[in-house]
Amino acid sequence: MRHVKIAVLFSLVPLCGGPDVIAAGQAGGTRPAVQDPRHIEAGLRIPDEGYCDQPYVAITKDGNWLCVLTTGKGSEGQSGQHVVATISKDQGKTWGPLTDIEPADGPEASWAVPLVVPGGRVYAFYTYNGDRIDRLPGREGKIRADTLGWYCYRFSDDGGRTWSKDRFRIPLRVTACDRANQWKGEVQIFWGIDKPKITGTGVRFGFTKLGKYMLDNGEGWMMHSDNILTEPEVSKIRWTLLPVGEHGLRVPQFGSIQEEHNHVTIGEDRLYLVFRTTLGYPMHCYSADGGRTWTQPEHMTYAPGGRKIKTPRACPKLFKCTNGKYLFWFHNHSGRTFHGRNPVWICGGVERNGKLYWSEPEILLYHNDLKGRGMSYPDLIEQDGKYWVTETQKTIARVHEIDLALLEGLWAQHEGKGRVAEEGLVLSLEKQAAQADQVKMPRLGDLSSGGGFAIDMWLQCGDLKNGQIILDSRDDKGRGVALETADNGSVRLRFSDGRNPPGQWTSDPGLLKEGRSHHVTAIVDGGPDIITFLVDGRLCDGGESRQYGWGRFDAKVGEVTGSGRLQLAPSFGGKILHLRVYDRMLRTSEAVSNHQADVKRSEASPEAK
Repeated sequence: MRHVKIAVLFSLVPLCGGPDVIAAGQAGGTRPAVQDPRHIEAGLRIPDEGYCDQPYVAITKDGNWLCVLTTGKGSEGQSGQHVVATISKDQGKTWGPLTDIEPADGPEASWAVPLVVPGGRVYAFYTYNGDRIDRLPGREGKIRADTLGWYCYRFSDDGGRTWSKDRFRIPLRVTACDRANQWKGEVQIFWGIDKPKITGTGVRFGFTKLGKYMLDNGEGWMMHSDNILTEPEVSKIRWTLLPVGEHGLRVPQFGSIQEEHNHVTIGEDRLYLVFRTTLGYPMHCYSADGGRTWTQPEHMTYAPGGRKIKTPRACPKLFKCTNGKYLFWFHNHSGRTFHGRNPVWICGGVERNGKLYWSEPEILLYHNDLKGRGMSYPDLIEQDGKYWVTETQKTIARVHEIDLALLEGLWAQHEGKGRVAEEGLVLSLEKQAAQADQVKMPRLGDLSSGGGFAIDMWLQCGDLKNGQIILDSRDDKGRGVALETADNGSVRLRFSDGRNPPGQWTSDPGLLKEGRSHHVTAIVDGGPDIITFLVDGRLCDGGESRQYGWGRFDAKVGEVTGSGRLQLAPSFGGKILHLRVYDRMLRTSEAVSNHQADVKRSEASPEAK
């Protein structure tokens, strides 16, 4: 029987509240947080008036960044909410003053998305409460009106410094969804988060209509113009609402909440679209005719027919990069509410035969203050071979440069080439060495200062009865790291610095099988204070058994090396075939690459089997 290796990457992570509890976490510790570029406070602020949302950036003809955003001095949805623009000439380091696209003393204007056409003109499309609706029919009391009214736009011919005096309205066809709302279609309810996409057949952007105020009976639509790229006379711009017919993208069994539709192009007229629900999963679908018709929306999966991607009621955002590859922003758990937007995870996508395939995800951004608002409504910027994302916490918007190696690692997962990560590798045992009783335990970094570690392991599983010790570096005071079998074909990581609450987390159940070999990866990341497991090259996401596949630990936990000796399989019914210990956290992509490299080696060499 071929021995399938198991890589286990461990980050020492003490959870508060007992086993497998997603702890509230701590913002404390001694960590200088902004040293980690993934920490949102390492980002650069974008100006606003107080509330801020959807900080979307277009690169203008002069190479500047033009950011359009929704802002106001009150809270979300309050009077005075309007859309503005600001310009950066130095890739987000500094920004110019806010310029009104719509003034704060007019009707509510919200959710602007920008478009730069080849001639250099910039358009901004947004929801505008042109009829000044502030009450529901037959009811007393003011309502928030930032999703009511007209689909409007203005344009700028000087890179966003000034905007057209006139406001223009997109003719938004009244459909069954509109006629079902409280105003019987006389007022429409909608908003959009999708930046316009350009193809040879014109410009398209998705948006969400609502059949009931507020935020109920959502369905997806797309606006298309076949001449906006070349037509300088705004009155002659043509608009078509897609799909054809009376009904947008909506599946009744998915529930009332189906919203924030956004898309990427796969070809000239082939489109891919996702949207959020309250089921714990985003939905996706394809169009082969430019949005006129669509496949039946279904749960978004990592690959066609594969396991479902998880995200709560938060913006699931797609991006297509200039290299022809894709990125997906989401939150990697199956919550059903607006909560849980910290951390942000990202997948890398590639197209194969007209379908998108997504990588195992990485943490893109995080904040250690888990009581604050999470990050959402992102945009992607590409310039000079570099990548940035913008995001908002509703009162603070920032721009963050992304480590190119992180993105390249995501896309490389699809190539299947694999190589073993060497940086930070402080212990590597295989063959007879892996069968020793104990070895010297390498020193691990201080987690409270942002350090981390990983243990990459192949296991040949025997009896998987709960409580068998696979690895153990703990001393008589409990300081150190241990890996043990847990219930239902899983493994549990335990660790302690001897001072703070010990941490633990388990891999997803049912993945390890008796009599088989597996590659298990456990990663302890002292930046966001998160533990992750990978089994056979796949990141644990909780599956059908739990909301999360990753856990948090107390930010005060420090150094967890333990006794200085690492016992190998002291009470494990199976065998350790290969063991690697890293004194840093591994990226998900590095763990996947380790797995791919070992599998290739095993297949190529009978001695490695």
